[in-house]
Amino acid sequence: MHALLVEDDDRMAQALGTALAQRGHTVRRVARAQDALRHTREAEFVLLDLGLPDLDGIELLRRLRTVCGVPLIVVTARCEERDVVQGLRAGADDYVVKPFRMAELMARIDTVRRRTDARADRDAPAAAAVRRGDVEVDLAGRTVTVAGDRVRLTRREFDVLALLAARPDEVHSRAEILDRIWGDAFLAASRSLDVHVAGIRAKTGRSGIVRTVRGYGYQLGGER
Repeated sequence: MHALLVEDDDRMAQALGTALAQRGHTVRRVARAQDALRHTREAEFVLLDLGLPDLDGIELLRRLRTVCGVPLIVVTARCEERDVVQGLRAGADDYVVKPFRMAELMARIDTVRRRTDARADRDAPAAAAVRRGDVEVDLAGRTVTVAGDRVRLTRREFDVLALLAARPDEVHSRAEILDRIWGDAFLAASRSLDVHVAGIRAKTGRSGIVRTVRGYGYQLGGER
């Protein structure tokens, strides 16, 4: 597996590169955003620091997500809730705060990769599309339209919506969604799921498209 490591700190880059190489990954390390954009198409997953010298990491993350959909984990010293939320909304698959345990980061990489190989819509019929009012979720094409206009969701946001749309009459528990999408049902205390649900509602402009079942989980709702 080829990793793109975007990290401007030499010591951190060396430690991460060594750990990845020991696990059989090939690594290209870059220290600048422009180099990351140049090499992103060859990457099979990305580790991204946010503190880069030539461009804010969140902006780089947004740009990367316009050209690639590979698994991406933010690895940064930024620990404020606002930063975590921005990173997840911009398309990160996971967010790890420095300092961290190397073994935990490697486990998170494995989890994200497994999840990428098993999309949340794997149980949906081929070419199926689900409609709620003027919202259409194309499970096979991985697109969402509202009143005929395409809405750009992050990969994770679409995975959540697709899971709900594949079985629209069922209420899905938080643990089930976290296990299916995040690969870890014990992340229930995190805000990752809530952040992505909020992103779906905001980007579609249809706050009711995901219905909250208080104390349990979520269900595909109506369009308003």
